[in-house]
Amino acid sequence: MLIEDLKVIVKVAEYRSITAAATQLDMRVATASAAVKRVESALGVELFIRTTRQLRLSNAGERYLPQCEQALSMLAQARQSVKDDLDIVDGELRIALASDLGRNVIVPWLDDFMDMYPDVTLRANISDSNIDFYRDSVDMALRYGSPKDANVYGFKICHVPRVLCATQTYLDQSGLLDSGRQCAGQASENEHNHAARVKIPVQLLPNYNALLYQLNDVLHDVWVFSDGEREQKVKVSGDRASNDADLVRRWCVSGKGIAAKSVLDMASDLLADNVVSIDVDLPPESTELWLLFPSRQSITPAARLVRDMLQERCKALLRQLVEKGILNKDALM
Repeated sequence: MLIEDLKVIVKVAEYRSITAAATQLDMRVATASAAVKRVESALGVELFIRTTRQLRLSNAGERYLPQCEQALSMLAQARQSVKDDLDIVDGELRIALASDLGRNVIVPWLDDFMDMYPDVTLRANISDSNIDFYRDSVDMALRYGSPKDANVYGFKICHVPRVLCATQTYLDQSGLLDSGRQCAGQASENEHNHAARVKIPVQLLPNYNALLYQLNDVLHDVWVFSDGEREQKVKVSGDRASNDADLVRRWCVSGKGIAAKSVLDMASDLLADNVVSIDVDLPPESTELWLLFPSRQSITPAARLVRDMLQERCKALLRQLVEKGILNKDALM
């Protein structure tokens, strides 16, 4: 009896469908169906009761499946123990990434990681939608915000400030700037490569064209500002909205309006002076970046190394933003 056949049995039982199991395992339906037949033939019993509309476990299947899952888990742990002892880093990284952060920051870092560990393969799921580990073919997800599901395992990568930003050209052409505009210092500070910043009273933000993010048909047109003690919400509006955070960033860089974004998403454009940081009375509400897993068994040596790399590189990127005067030092906490 092949171990790969047993994995098919477990997936078919999970999804109550040979077709869905085949999709998750990235194989042809005929291949999955043949695997089920081989196991049933070896056992001499039918594990599934098939009808034209559904598939369910037989009595024999209900008794067999828990022990089958336990056996596969023990084999996986034994295999991983051997790899740990030999310091082997291999396997497939199936990771879900947010659109903007994933495309423009994380994927290049993962390319470097794979250059260091050539036996590792990558499958990247780029989407801002919520990840369902039991539906989507991923083993880890990099997401903004601390996990709310007690059943997932997670590692905090870093604290992530948010930033309001726009091009200087857009701000100048808006005609709304007044003497409140400031730089991050006088000439002496500019000599130390500090970034230009603009001061806008929070009550004036609704007068600007906001570049809005939309997820699951919810338009994020209320921007929250908080210093941990005080909180202020501002209703904004604009002529552009997208469920792709990367597109919101592109609109911002092309001078279409003001965006409220993760500072990690905007880091390269802020460092290159493609956009300027906008100061308001209170800072935009911050968030966190987490690497999430559906179970402890999903946290392989390669996954741990990815976690360590993300923590180190995010901290280094935040440090660059601090050195340029875009962030305060407490951003490194």
